[in-house]
Formats: sequence, structure tokens, C-alpha cells
Amino acid sequence: MHASQGRSAGLGLALASAFAFGGSGVAAKPLIEAGLDPLHVVWLRVAGAALVMLPVAWRHRDLLRRKPALLVGFGLLAVAGVQAFYFASISRIPVGVALLIEYLAPALVLGWVRFVQRRPVTRAAALGVVLAVGGLACVVQVWSGLTFDLVGLLLALAAACCQVGYFVLSDQGSDEAERADPLGVIAYGLLVGTLVLTVVARPWGMDWALLGGSAEMDGSAEMDGSAVPAWLLLGWIVLIATVLAYVTGVISVRRLSPQVAGVVACLEAVIATVLAWVLLGEHLDAPQIIGGAVVLVGAFIAQSSTPKAPLPGPVAGSAADVAAAGPDAELSSGRTGP
Repeated sequence: MHASQGRSAGLGLALASAFAFGGSGVAAKPLIEAGLDPLHVVWLRVAGAALVMLPVAWRHRDLLRRKPALLVGFGLLAVAGVQAFYFASISRIPVGVALLIEYLAPALVLGWVRFVQRRPVTRAAALGVVLAVGGLACVVQVWSGLTFDLVGLLLALAAACCQVGYFVLSDQGSDEAERADPLGVIAYGLLVGTLVLTVVARPWGMDWALLGGSAEMDGSAEMDGSAVPAWLLLGWIVLIATVLAYVTGVISVRRLSPQVAGVVACLEAVIATVLAWVLLGEHLDAPQIIGGAVVLVGAFIAQSSTPKAPLPGPVAGSAADVAAAGPDAELSSGRTGP
């Protein structure tokens, strides 16, 4: 019962994280169309979240001594790396192609677990990844913009590798006596990410006056022509699409597993597409709807995988994989963590 409740809670947190991350696009797009540079929006997002999490960073300042490598790695890969490489890739290749490559991360996580950590992977988790990636290809309609740009593809692949780092690092230390508190890891990761992105984005060149104006939610059936304060959209991006997204995402990884949480994270693209349809009036085609359903099926199959008998070591699949070893047992991939 305890394991089942823990898995359900982890799944709920993973879904909340996917929704929060997925909602960033519909808030960021009006700001970009209002005149803000995409990299400046990313910097505002990360720097604002780091500011919100400063009290948490101070409370867990002991992590600077105990886990310096984890904090730097999380900031470089899970925060700055994913953002910078993704935005660099979409400047050279279609957004749908870049998004699909980035969300190859769950498959890469399985490869990490199987071939680097040399741990078994459940067939359900593998099948879930295959279905989720296939469904995602339909959601982003990868066939509508296939162009071969080696640099762009490599940048997107780098974003996927950083995404793997998010899942692997989110789980780091979850099975140790002195656990690395996930909130502290996120707080310092955001601070490190802010420092890196400050060099990349150069926010001193930003038109700060735009934040005092408004942005148009163009194309929405319900909100056509509605002007939304820029600060409100930025507040959503910082508090919901970053702080809440990272907190729920990292905790869900620890309750589930890197690879299962990664598959559920594929729903981010589905959620982003649906929100863009509802709020921005962007058309949703039949293949996208079908693809979204396939992603849901893949995520369900992956998160529901449970071995039939206890195993001597943790098996990559779900939090329930180690339930038979004890009611309080937690799955640690050694990875963790997007």
C-alpha cells in the first residue's frame, strides 16, 4: 500500500511538472512577440526563479560543502545547458525537430542505466519510451520541417544529453544517509544556471521597459486581442514554469525513477501543444491528437511496470520496483534527473 501510494504521488508530481514546464511556451511567446529576445526571456526565467529560491539556498548552505559537484553539475546541465542548447538549436533547425531530439532523453536515460550503470531495465519502461517518442514525433509533426543541419542537430542532441543530466542528477544522493535535499539542489542549480546564462544572454542589453507594458495573447478563441500585463506573464514563467516545475520534477524523479519520470516528462510537449491550441489559437491536427494519446499510453505503461519478484538490486522501471525489499525502500538510479 505504501509503495502504491508513493508511486501515485510520484506520478502526480511528474504530471504537475510536465504541466508547469509545458505552460512556459504560451507565456513566453507573447513576451517574445512583444520585443524581448528569447535568450533574455530565458535569463529572466532562471534569474527570477533563483531570486525566489535564495532563502532556500541559504537554509541549505551546507550543500556547498557536502555536494559542490552535484550543485555545479545540476546548474550547468539541468538549468543552463538544456535552455542554451535548445534555443541555439531552434535557430538552425525546425522547433518540432529540435523538440523531438531533446525528448530522446528518456531513451538515453535507459541507455545510461543499462550500459553505464549496468542495471537491468524493465521491458515496460523500454516499451513506454518507444511509444512516447513515436507519439511525440506526431505531436511536433516532425515530417513538416525536416532539414538536415548537422550543427543544429548536434545542438539539439546536446540539449537531450543535458536533459539526461537533469534526470540523473535529480536522483543523486536520494539513498544516502545524508541526503541532498532536492530543494537545496534546485536553489543552487538555479544560481549556477543564472551565472552561466548571464554570460550567454547579456541581460544588460535588454529593453527593460517592455516588462512594464503588455503583451497580446493573439489568436485565442476566448481571449482574442486580449492584452496581458508583461509582468504577469513573467510571474507565471518564474513561479509556475520554473520554480514549481523544477521542484515537482526533481521530487517525482526520486519517488519514481529517472527513466519513468523521463517518459512522463514527454507529456510536456503534448501539454504545450494543447495550451497553445486553447490560449493562442494554434491549430491542432488529427495526427497531433493521436500522437498525444500514444504518449499518454507510453507514459502509463512505463510508470506501471513492477517486477513479479524481489530482486537483489534495484531495477530500472518504477518506484515500486524495490517495494518488495521493504516498505520504505526508495529507488535510486544513481542518476538522477529534467
